Amino acid sequence: MTDLEYLHIDDAFVVVCKPSGLLAVPGRGPENADCVTARVRDKFADCPVQPEAHRLDMDTSGLMLVARTKEAKRALSIQFQNRETDKRYVAILTGVPSEQSGSVVLRFRLDVDNRPHQIHDPVQGKLGITHWEVVQVEEGRARVLLHPVTGRTHQLRVHMAHELGVGLPIVGDPLYGAGTGPGKMLLHAFALAFTHPVNGERCEFFSPPPF
Repeated sequence: MTDLEYLHIDDAFVVVCKPSGLLAVPGRGPENADCVTARVRDKFADCPVQPEAHRLDMDTSGLMLVARTKEAKRALSIQFQNRETDKRYVAILTGVPSEQSGSVVLRFRLDVDNRPHQIHDPVQGKLGITHWEVVQVEEGRARVLLHPVTGRTHQLRVHMAHELGVGLPIVGDPLYGAGTGPGKMLLHAFALAFTHPVNGERCEFFSPPPF
């Protein structure tokens, strides 16, 4: 088991770079025990039992914030809930959108008959909002910057793939595209900003995409 890349360590929290294919939190069964929070707790025994301030999909790589105290966990989680944090992602799409930029506003929810897929539901779905912009085109595939306003499960993946969104799945997405396995999806959380839970200073972290 290789250790995580730590971008920041202090008494209140750590910022790590999660590789694609690694769970953020434990899954069901002992075979799914290895995850970001388990590795952080192995390194810092004083962490809360559930230290994550937010989560990333297993197939998403990039910046993840993990609290080292219950007080920090509470304060940081509230910032995510109240949309006081700023998260930016980069992704490679399977094609090139017809527009250079745009916003996706789409309601979706869990498909209870096909977990963990999310499906469009304009009535019972939770609203998701994502701003996107094409920054480069390489070999018929667009590199896009993604700015999620909300933080729904699989939001960026659904918003890119769905015909009412951009209509182009993220390369390597095994749920909404043609991905064949974990660890191959080209979606990376490259920027994260939030307020320090102790001293109140604004914190900004960056992680260049591995693709």
